[in-house]
Amino acid sequence: MNPFRLCSGLKVLGYFMILIVFAIVALSYYAVVLLTLAPHLLHARSFTSFLSFLTFHILLVLLMWSYIKVVIQDPGSVPENWKLVSEQNIEEGNSVALTDYASIENNTPTVSTDQIERRQSQSRGYCSQCQNGKPPRCHHCSVCHRCVLKMDHHCIWVVNCVGSRNYKFFLLFVVYTFLTTTLDTLVLLPSFIKFFRQAKNHSFSPGNITVVFLAFVLNLAFSLSLLCFVIMHASLLSSNTTSVEVYEKKKTVRWKYDLGWKRNFEQVFGANKALWFLPMFSKKDLENIPALYGVEFPTRSDTEE
Repeated sequence: MNPFRLCSGLKVLGYFMILIVFAIVALSYYAVVLLTLAPHLLHARSFTSFLSFLTFHILLVLLMWSYIKVVIQDPGSVPENWKLVSEQNIEEGNSVALTDYASIENNTPTVSTDQIERRQSQSRGYCSQCQNGKPPRCHHCSVCHRCVLKMDHHCIWVVNCVGSRNYKFFLLFVVYTFLTTTLDTLVLLPSFIKFFRQAKNHSFSPGNITVVFLAFVLNLAFSLSLLCFVIMHASLLSSNTTSVEVYEKKKTVRWKYDLGWKRNFEQVFGANKALWFLPMFSKKDLENIPALYGVEFPTRSDTEE
């Protein structure tokens, strides 16, 4: 019995999580904009309130844009019948034949071709569940039941895996969510404090008080938890490592995919600075940075392949 088969249920839960995300956004919008900032803009005409109002909407647009992109964007699937270049050369007769490889490697003619192929596949990366080759940094997802290119993790909040082709969108979603929830917490903090100081003399109805209280608590909780998440992924990004590669990296002296913080950053966000903060890639980056497709990755010259 494979216990990871039970993970497929997380995909069903994920669709419910999407509704929770939109519900939290709607709750925060009502509490921050309609109940808190709008009255200040109409009556006090505060510049701080206007700046908060503008910043909130900009962050909200970027947050939802990034969220939708990471939900709908395929993280990267292994091309059908994918093979390493060395395997293609063997099939085309440009390298040593498979039977010759058997005699050279094992010094015995009795080893079958199937056994040699199996050993070669295991050494180069092969997924027995997908019955297909596995490019470097590729891992099988027990929730999606497929291999994902440069897989980081499966996120139930987006009902999708986070891989090479949507990792940037996921990071932007996390960062913009952290910034938005932090801003919401700061905007709602005065009303939250006032509620306890003047519980009997508040201007809000009981329903609105509940909304402000709940929105403040939720945004504070998400802000604190996402701060740790942002720090963790910033560390992974700086060393060009995924969440599933952390253990593998510890076993090596020098991580072969660590090209320096600048090139590591460009492997995920692209080289076009104008698009770094937007959930999209330029055509030039897609043409010049193969790592964005998740099949080929440059490595350090001072480490063994």
